[in-house]
Amino acid sequence: MARHFQDRSGEDSGNVKLHAPATRRNRDAILEVLRQVLPHEGILLEVASGTGEHAAWMAPQLLPLVWQPSDADPAMRASIAAHSEEANSPNIMPPLNLEVHSDLWPLSRADALFCCNLLHIAPWTACEALMNGAARTLSPGGLLVIYGPFKRSGEHTAPSNAAFDRQLREENAAWGVRDLEAVTSKASLAGLELRDVIEMPANNLSLVFTRT
Repeated sequence: MARHFQDRSGEDSGNVKLHAPATRRNRDAILEVLRQVLPHEGILLEVASGTGEHAAWMAPQLLPLVWQPSDADPAMRASIAAHSEEANSPNIMPPLNLEVHSDLWPLSRADALFCCNLLHIAPWTACEALMNGAARTLSPGGLLVIYGPFKRSGEHTAPSNAAFDRQLREENAAWGVRDLEAVTSKASLAGLELRDVIEMPANNLSLVFTRT
């Protein structure tokens, strides 16, 4: 999946750490949500971890919960590994090669799933694939937490989100800000129930689903 990121590794071309500009802006608010909803222990699978900055920042603050990052992009997995090594937290696992559309994910069971800023920079089929994968992987009662921009009842929640949606669709016609109700419908078909919708900074939402 495509990512919007900046390489701020300096002159050292051997530094594989990548940096997503939005990470520092949203990580504290997301961490607060995860603290509220996640189990204290168990395994959290992060789908489409991107640069790995969320894992490196949040996992040490969620001990003893085990954080399992993943990404389909080898460059992202290298960045995840580099950020995780710097974080030096015992609960961050080596990144897995996980393609969300695959019918066979590399982790068969998790107590929670976290997916940040994926659905709007992926084709709509990724939403159904994520829900089906979550249903296969989550323990009964397990949680799926999705963060990102969403429309509500087909309408954008802010002019900035509408402009962002236009920008995404100009870049790739298969991308775009998704409708909350459409996402919830896909989740329901997979056996996931919407438990909470949490307002986040910058007109984003955190969606919390439970495997029924």
